[in-house]
Amino acid sequence: MQRAMKTRTGDRAGWFGPGGGPEGPPPTRWSLRRRFALVLAGAGLAGGLALGLGFLAFVAGLARAERLPLGPSDGIVALTGGAQRIEDAMDLLAGGYGRRLLITGVNERTSRDEIARLNPGQQHLIACCVDLDYRARNTIGNAIEIRRWMRENGFRSVAVVTSNYHMPRTLVELDHALAGGHRVVPHPVVSDGIDPDQWWRHPASARLLASEYVKFLVAWVRTRFESDPEHSSAAVLVSRGHPVKVVAEPLMR
Repeated sequence: MQRAMKTRTGDRAGWFGPGGGPEGPPPTRWSLRRRFALVLAGAGLAGGLALGLGFLAFVAGLARAERLPLGPSDGIVALTGGAQRIEDAMDLLAGGYGRRLLITGVNERTSRDEIARLNPGQQHLIACCVDLDYRARNTIGNAIEIRRWMRENGFRSVAVVTSNYHMPRTLVELDHALAGGHRVVPHPVVSDGIDPDQWWRHPASARLLASEYVKFLVAWVRTRFESDPEHSSAAVLVSRGHPVKVVAEPLMR
């Protein structure tokens, strides 16, 4: 009888495992670390895949060709960063697609005469209908100056001229800065040096597009949490510590 009970007890212990319980022995510290590492690796792989797919979608959404707006806007804005942007904006102004043109982010050493020299035949438009902004130092500042300019002139719609790879971030900043009821018409400039369809063949293009994609993501996340760019500590940080409201001379007409 005792031998039978002992055998049954031994069998029961074998069923439950060496720990004597249905769950078996407690996990060791090494197994916990291994599980945690696997979870981190899986999360990193999923995050990297999401970023990669997002980058492909970002590049696929870039404009491949320039098109004239379907109709006129109250004003036209050109963000500095390439001579072709100003040329396209001047062409829109000459074509009657806006009443005034704001060139935002102008370098302090660039005068109205220099812009006139680079755009011969349009001196009359530059003299009468072009405003120069020397304050903005980045896309956040551009959006702030565009908002001020539109309020000053009573504009409700604006055509925005910038490079095609820079347009998504510009639209995010403008959507955040402008109140509802304003209409923004994008006019992307397509540069010959950046080919969105063959970016992987050119390291410089790949770096530029990847950098712009990261900046776009940062801008999108930042604008979800801040109330106004002029009172944003993140905006001041991006501006290298300078207050966004005062970084250069006032608007020049």
